[in-house]
Order: sequence, then C-alpha cells, then structure tokens
Amino acid sequence: MDLVKTGNGVRQAAAELSAREVPFHEIPVIDFGPMLGNDPVAKQTVADALREAATKVGFFYIKNHGVPEEIIKAMFDAGPAFFALSLDEKMKVHVKTSTNNSGYTPLLEENVNPQAKGDLHEAYDIAAELPPDDPALAEGKGLYGVNIWPEGMPGFRKAMLAYHFEVLKLGRRLFGAFALALGQAEDFFEPMITKPTCAQRIIYYPSQDGAIDEELIGIGAHSDYECFTILAQHEVAALQVLNTAGEWIAAPPIPGTYVINIGDQMARWSNDIFKSTLHRAINTTGRARYSAPFFLGTNYDTVIDVLPGCVSAEHPRKYEPVIAGDYVQSRFDATYGYRQTES
Repeated sequence: MDLVKTGNGVRQAAAELSAREVPFHEIPVIDFGPMLGNDPVAKQTVADALREAATKVGFFYIKNHGVPEEIIKAMFDAGPAFFALSLDEKMKVHVKTSTNNSGYTPLLEENVNPQAKGDLHEAYDIAAELPPDDPALAEGKGLYGVNIWPEGMPGFRKAMLAYHFEVLKLGRRLFGAFALALGQAEDFFEPMITKPTCAQRIIYYPSQDGAIDEELIGIGAHSDYECFTILAQHEVAALQVLNTAGEWIAAPPIPGTYVINIGDQMARWSNDIFKSTLHRAINTTGRARYSAPFFLGTNYDTVIDVLPGCVSAEHPRKYEPVIAGDYVQSRFDATYGYRQTES
C-alpha cells in the first residue's frame, strides 16, 4: 500500500497503477434534475441518493445538471488553443504573476502527492470572478483577486467565464443537496457562500506511452481541498478514484454528466460521514486529454467545524475547526513549487 499525505492526514491507497474497469451501473449516476425545480419531496430523493453515494461509494456522476452543453463544448474548444501557445507566451501568465493563484501552471510544477516527482500536466486556473471594485479585493486574502488572462485570446476568456458562471450556479444547487443530505435545511449553507472561493481549471494531460514511472503520472493520488469538485471530462478517460474498498476504480467520461467528489472541507463538516475521496489521473490512451474541474468552497472566513448532528459516542469528533480560506491557502503552499521556492 502507498501512503498519501492530504490536508486531513495520511491515508492509504493501493500501489498498482491500473484501475479496475467496472460497468457504469456500479458507479452511481444521480438524476440531479429535481434540484432545479421546486418539489421538496423530489429534492429529498436526490439528497438521499447523494448521501448513499457519498458514504458508501465515495464518488458519483450527476445527470440533468442544468449546465448547457454548448457552454461546456465552447470551454473545451477554447482550452487547446491556449496550451498550443509557446512556453514563453504561456509563462507570461504564470500563476506566480497573480494574487489569487490564477493563470498558467507548467508541466511538473504542481505536485499533489509529496511522495511523487511532480504532476505530468499543464493547467490554467481562474479564481472567483469578482468585479474590480469588490471590497474583497482590498482585503488581501489570497483566494480573492483579479484573474489574469492571456493577451490576444478574447475567445478563451469569454468561454472560460461563461462556463464559470454556469457551473457556479450548479455548485450552489449542490450545496443545497448536500445540506439536505446532512439533515439540514436546503438553505443551510447559503450564508456561507455569498462570496465563495473557488478554483476553475482546464487541464491538459499529454499521453504517457511506454513504461510509466509510478512517481510521475498525470496527477498523483490526492484529495481535493474545498467542499466538493464538479468535474467535466472531455472524451478521453484517465480518472481513477479510490473506492471505500481500497480499489482504484476507473471513472470514464459519460456524456451529459459531471463527476462529483467530496473535498476535505465537506469531510470535516460531516466528521468523515462524507469522505474526501483519493483520486488520480493516468493518461495512457495515446491521445491528449483535457478535463475541467471546478473546486468550490465557501466564503474565505467561514469556520469549518463539525456539525452537531455528525458527532456521537460511536462517532466522536475527528477535526478541530479551521478557517476555510486559510486551509485552502495552506494546501496551495504545499502543492505549488513556486510558492515553496520564493521568499
């Protein structure tokens, strides 16, 4: 077994690089459509299915999510044009030039698993898109700031922002479903997501052909930092997720769906009733792979503390309270090379 260091402690994962192929019916696919409507009974049915998936399987797909397919397609169409730029051009918008970790990350500069050599992907990130006069920009909190963009690519910016705002709407609905799944009112999280921190990425994974160094894969085993992740996959399979039996499960793209996984903060809130799921990506298809994870958290100053209903004599408190934004910043510090080498 491998040991993987995460923000919520050290966890075990199977050492092999292959993943078990399973029929789609073994990976829960939840019809999210009722969360876009007004029927409380139907919404609770969605929440019950979400709770079942989050506690017993650890990850799930959602369909009928409400994000227009043309918005998703435009985002995926725009990404390759940026990654095709010369390295010199891409480095002009390196993440170190921003105040909110937005911009370009080159090959191997990110390393989510400290036991590995680096992650074999390139990425472009944007954070919460706020107006220039928003008071949060003057507060000096690193997850808020003005996003940076490559020059001469207005179509890239337009496609990324159109996608950003649509997925943010979906994320707010997911917060409502998670609240119901935790036995809270649907609007429980709303005061904590009036200005949520988030990170939207488009990632390019080159194919790894031939022998693979297990310490050098597309992205190493890790858990995500925020409350949950909304992942769009574009055609090429590479995602592997560790299920609760300790097996690496292939999670291939299913048209019309997102993959949702629990992040460290939701795990803390639920006292590990919902577990943040270890996952990784290994692209051996011979084709370029693109994916678009949207990591959604809460307002920066939200205190993530175990909910009272998630603590019992049989399930005592596991985590101390943390400030949401500080927690994410600490994980960025541990992950990005430029944050560790600069004074």
